[in-house]
Amino acid sequence: MSTAARKIRLLMLLRRNGVADTAVLRALETIPREAFVPPTFHDQAYEDTALPIGHGQTISQPLVVGLMTQALELDDRMKVLEIGTGSGYQAAVLSKIVRRVYTVERHRPLLREAEARFQNLRLHNITSRHGDGMRGWPEAAPFERILVTAGGGAEPPADLVAQLAPNGVMVIPLGADRRDLKVVRLRRTHEGLSREELWPVRFVPLLPEVVPEGVPAMDDGAPLRSETA
Repeated sequence: MSTAARKIRLLMLLRRNGVADTAVLRALETIPREAFVPPTFHDQAYEDTALPIGHGQTISQPLVVGLMTQALELDDRMKVLEIGTGSGYQAAVLSKIVRRVYTVERHRPLLREAEARFQNLRLHNITSRHGDGMRGWPEAAPFERILVTAGGGAEPPADLVAQLAPNGVMVIPLGADRRDLKVVRLRRTHEGLSREELWPVRFVPLLPEVVPEGVPAMDDGAPLRSETA
């Protein structure tokens, strides 16, 4: 089966499983997922599964990417903060929908590889940095949307909440037990944060501080960056 046929098959699967936003589907069609995985996995790039990207991490399952992106309720005027760059795939998808993407990664080798992909694909509206994602990007705040691609604990980090613009939306996996996480949509209103639980998910934990150079990018043995539960 050709790459084009595999991509069409994947997009049809995503539609059947709830990804209905045309801008999200267009972005998933436009971004070449094979550019974000090692060559040995190119033949699986359009399967609906997480794949290894080295450094003990994986690229997220396309359905998770599609559903989380859709949950942000995006438009082309927005500035979005992503916590957890990973392979760069999620940031690349966001970049095709919104005005500007800021993305933070605590593992420098992953970030370097992602930045090279952004450059190769000429995704010039992505700004990235190596840092502690729990602290967000205060110099660039506020953000209309924040997406967190790691498990957050029972409550969202206070620094990220503070960087969310009025009427802004944050999508984040939350749960007291990381074996029982749910993707949650938080909306900042005049009364505070409204909270809507969307679906169960598995993610590596959102951890504080950056990882020193040379330390493998593996968080407490978790095999996957994300996959549906």
